[in-house]
Amino acid sequence: MKTTLKYSRREAHEVCFGGVKIGGGNPIVVQSMTNTPTADVELSVAQTKRIAEAGAEIVRLTAQGKKEGEALAPIMQRLHTEGVKAAIVADIHFTPEIAMIAAEAVDKVRINPGNFRTSNGELQRLIEICRRRGVALRIGVNHGSLAKRIFDEYGDTPEGMVASAMEFLQMCREADFHDVVVSMKSSNTRVMVHAYRLLVEAMEREGMTYPLHLGVTEAGNGIEGRIKSGVGIGALLADGIGDTLRVSLTEDPENEVPVGRIIVDYFAKREGEFEVDNIDAYSPTSFCPRTTAKPIIHSEITSEYAVIEATSMNPTHEWRAAILNREDCTPVVLRRRYEESNKERVAIYAAIDMGQLLIDGLADGVWIDAPALSDKEIEDIELMLLQASRLRFSRTEYIACPSCGRTLYDIQSTLAKIKERTSHLKDLKIGVMGCIVNGPGEMADADYGYVGSSPEHITLYRGREIVERNIHQSEALDHLIEIIKRDGRWHDPK
Repeated sequence: MKTTLKYSRREAHEVCFGGVKIGGGNPIVVQSMTNTPTADVELSVAQTKRIAEAGAEIVRLTAQGKKEGEALAPIMQRLHTEGVKAAIVADIHFTPEIAMIAAEAVDKVRINPGNFRTSNGELQRLIEICRRRGVALRIGVNHGSLAKRIFDEYGDTPEGMVASAMEFLQMCREADFHDVVVSMKSSNTRVMVHAYRLLVEAMEREGMTYPLHLGVTEAGNGIEGRIKSGVGIGALLADGIGDTLRVSLTEDPENEVPVGRIIVDYFAKREGEFEVDNIDAYSPTSFCPRTTAKPIIHSEITSEYAVIEATSMNPTHEWRAAILNREDCTPVVLRRRYEESNKERVAIYAAIDMGQLLIDGLADGVWIDAPALSDKEIEDIELMLLQASRLRFSRTEYIACPSCGRTLYDIQSTLAKIKERTSHLKDLKIGVMGCIVNGPGEMADADYGYVGSSPEHITLYRGREIVERNIHQSEALDHLIEIIKRDGRWHDPK
């Protein structure tokens, strides 16, 4: 039986808040998040305006405590007075009481099921405030901060993330409250993609049509961060999954918006239908590699690899159909030509086009034709793409949060310094996290962690284990390097 692969959006019901419409066939919405202290109304208003002017339709602010929660009302008043059209979201992690305060002021509230109790009516009280004021709710599941009872049963797995989300969605449905958006974020692109796909399957079984917010957490900065975001977000959008997105970069938040817009706009031209005879050979919710071949870049291709070039406006489905229709298990290299002269765009486009096939184990290599770029630039992009897809680690990976109002030090300059002194290391993952909210959990894949513990003080981790606490930032990087050296994982730059 033949199956036709084509680009079409998943059906989701419409959720409206603050003048923005998500789902219901509406265009995909791009958003970002401030990194100013939310209690500082002036700074927060100014940055929210800059983010909105950059093109974000939704702006999120953290509200980790009472003073931040109470600052939301004057922030909203100022934004309305100054004509800022973006919808405003409050981000709540540890304190459900602050969610109640925020819901009285903003357009939407994001809660983390891992930190929000369900046994004492807190969610029901929040829903009633949201219903009364026309406020939407985001159930924001994070891979690194699942509730203990969920973690004990499932571990930090995509299945555990789905169980966490579905528990809260069932409660929302029981309360007849449907102005809900869901996210399933992780810094691991494979975990992130599989979690969203599993959630879609679970919601379909229950007849749920909630819209989805996409994002790869702690993607880092520069071309590397853009590629990682393109791989994860693009893999889902290619199959029509996703109604709003945020590209999380360790840069000024205004920089996230144009990257998100590039991703959204790239799918506006996704055309073409391709028939597949053996769709059952494809498993969208697990990593099932076709071969045991070494993941390669184009300069390493040998005769044992088959090169498949995609030329249509829907390269992801073109490749998927071609690979699934093959009767042999020859390793496959994905090839595509990009005429753009802008390195950022070439990197993002290639990540979107090729990432899904790599994450799913259908392809074994990449070949980017980009005449406007140098051979070194192309090779860097190809290696970053394989690394972002979790296939081949050729350089240090930085799991770095984008910073927000909770960040306890200057994370952008710190990440630059850490990269300067450690980027020559191979097969090493370093988490650079602004605070403890997501830090220890979201960097679960990291070998070492550099986490803000109090203003200008850092706690260092080896995996999930604390090695040194509350070191002043001026000394923390030296201490981190000493730990790496003691572990025998350091070598001097060549």
